Amino acid sequence: MSNPSGTAFIHRQSAHCESGSTSNLFSNHGVNISEALAFGIGAGLFFGYFPFIKVHGLPLITFRNAPGRIIKNTARRLKVRFQCSKFKDPEKAMDSLDAILGKGIPVGLQAGIYWLPYFPDALRFHFNAHTLIAYGRKGNDYLISDPVFDEPVVCSRDDLMKARFSEGALAPKGKMYYLSGIPGEIDLPRAVREGIKETCRMMVKTPFPLIGVRGIRLFAKKVRGWPVKYGRRKAVLHLGHAIRMQEEIGTGGGGFRLMYAAFLQEAAGIMDNKGLLDISRRMTDAGDKWREFALFGARICKERSTDGDNFDRLADILHDCGNREQTLFKDLQEVLR
Repeated sequence: MSNPSGTAFIHRQSAHCESGSTSNLFSNHGVNISEALAFGIGAGLFFGYFPFIKVHGLPLITFRNAPGRIIKNTARRLKVRFQCSKFKDPEKAMDSLDAILGKGIPVGLQAGIYWLPYFPDALRFHFNAHTLIAYGRKGNDYLISDPVFDEPVVCSRDDLMKARFSEGALAPKGKMYYLSGIPGEIDLPRAVREGIKETCRMMVKTPFPLIGVRGIRLFAKKVRGWPVKYGRRKAVLHLGHAIRMQEEIGTGGGGFRLMYAAFLQEAAGIMDNKGLLDISRRMTDAGDKWREFALFGARICKERSTDGDNFDRLADILHDCGNREQTLFKDLQEVLR
């Protein structure tokens, strides 16, 4: 199966499904951007603590922006025409997918991981915001570029339809999208600048107390109070959930901070701005601090904690993360001036 440029579809494995799919989709249309660049232009970095939204009965803690925003922001900032549809009828959704694939155009899909049979049983869980690319069809099977895997996979029509219409939180509702027009010239420096500005605004300028640096500090306060509020067993359950969202849900480690550091390093070359290299190094340090939180937290969860490993220490680490990121993003705004 070829892409719109007439060459074979190029599949690349990535750390995160949406930023990886965005990179693969653009690259197969001749706009060769790395996963880190797609993540940064799409303003993917974020922090949000939403206790009123439950995931498997536990508060939503997210280190990235809303599903679908990375691809949408990237297309808008690169001036690429982007078509996105949702459906009520599964058969119509599959027919629409077939029609676009028939034109040789790869199509991005949102799907529920649990219903994708090519995932090993150990990795199948109820998460409805997984992103993949269908790039062709052979009989009843679809050719799938799933960035979680090192090679392309196949998925039957029935299984793919079920995954596209899985129910529950973040239900995909048959969502599909594709690129329909590439401009003659791509202004990468402008797109990078706009992506960084949005991320800085969300992290240090928003007045909403649940997101950005204010959200990190609120989260630290909650972590410190978990043992008293919930008791040890349930506090450990909350802690394990937080670590999983930070380290296991395709973040590339450190709650996407390490991926964002790679983006800033690449952005320094694109914008010819050496100041971004120093911010990149500090972002790596911030990512390492988040990983320290995960390491100490995992020891508590597994009852392997040493002297000083307790919820107070975890809260202190989170406060440190918040303070580092407040200074870092304010300096990043200055570097762009």
